Amino acid sequence: MTATGAMWHNWARTEKVRPLRVERPRTTAAVQRAVRAAAGSGIPIKAVGAGHSFTGIAIAPGIQLELEDLVGIVGQPTSDGLVTFLAGTRLHQIPRLLAPYGLAMENLGDIDAQSISGAVSTGTHGTGARFTGIAGQVRGVVMVTATGDLLEVNDEASPELLPAVALGLGALGILAEVTVQCVPRFLLQAVEQPEPLDDVLDTALERAGTADHFEFYWFPHTRTALTKTNTRLPVGAKRKPLNPVSRFIDDSVLANGLYRVTCATGVVVPPLIPRVNRLAEKLTGNRSFTDLSHRVFTTKRTVRFREMEYGIPAEHVPAAVRDIEALIGSRGWRISFPLEVRFAAADNLWLSTAHGRPTGYIAVHRYYRERPTAYFAAVEAILRGYGGRPHWGKMHTQDATGLAGEYPHFADFLAARDRLDPRRLFSNPYLDRVLGH
Repeated sequence: MTATGAMWHNWARTEKVRPLRVERPRTTAAVQRAVRAAAGSGIPIKAVGAGHSFTGIAIAPGIQLELEDLVGIVGQPTSDGLVTFLAGTRLHQIPRLLAPYGLAMENLGDIDAQSISGAVSTGTHGTGARFTGIAGQVRGVVMVTATGDLLEVNDEASPELLPAVALGLGALGILAEVTVQCVPRFLLQAVEQPEPLDDVLDTALERAGTADHFEFYWFPHTRTALTKTNTRLPVGAKRKPLNPVSRFIDDSVLANGLYRVTCATGVVVPPLIPRVNRLAEKLTGNRSFTDLSHRVFTTKRTVRFREMEYGIPAEHVPAAVRDIEALIGSRGWRISFPLEVRFAAADNLWLSTAHGRPTGYIAVHRYYRERPTAYFAAVEAILRGYGGRPHWGKMHTQDATGLAGEYPHFADFLAARDRLDPRRLFSNPYLDRVLGH
């Protein structure tokens, strides 16, 4: 299906574009035809997922491919849990698709609106010091190249390209299928509770190393962190899910509703933010439950915000958080959104923020009606000082010159790009900035 391009914008309203044309292919062959036509006319072409990136990584000034009809599992899972998904499959659809096979994703982030291809292409991750991001679970792809041909990449076919295409920023081709290593279905026992910030920072590295999944949030202007610790259990263990009323009150009324009030209040009366944040720390967290993994990993987010996130060597997380706390105090800023800290295992993907090192992720946010520029820039300077690498799908100011020094295989990725897309059919302004022309 082809249509004249209407104005497209991402979820955060940080990016927008009016594509020359929008196409909605229903088959991989249709993707190939679209790419060949674009190449023949010299018009750039990009696939877009759910629009949950805060950067312009999916901006398509030429032809925009929407892959929402390329959904589902290809064939049958293998006996060892390899599952191939069509590229447009949304993360929130995957648990239902895997349920008949008794399988689950090994780890997930806290938002499940993204497509599987968008999630792996931008480096989406959850938390868990023994687990990689979603791209680290990729064992193969089928990709439409700049010639319109299909390229299969896995352990047996073009394996040298897997560290590039598993997290390729959409710069190497258009993913048609993604093969993921899944695991037997499991439960998570969740414990969420407020704790003194200093105690959490003093023990964060130990807790991240011993727990299956550990993360925490800190509301600026308070001395409290909200910790989340998830323990993996076999699917046969006893489930103790939140009842629907409790979940609605906690997630919809308190988490999202309270954030919305906090943020809206901060826009009108910034001096009230510390007081409202202290109220938020008293009303959120402090619950435990056990449920299927995807129901614990993911949360509902309805408050619109802007976000910047950096991955730094995990051992520097406590010092970096303390630096950010001191920064906010010294500048006299009133910050309504909490700071989020997560952890991930090292991996070998060339453009992964966790490449070659155990990683701690620090994310800062601002309400979409507040200007994030000064806050984000100052935090970015702190995190770059710790060897930080910016999340590809979240706001940052870095370009290819600075990024090249942070990734040992940056030149290898550029060489793969020159090989697979020498005419830059899949480029856009964001990729020109972070990878060069």
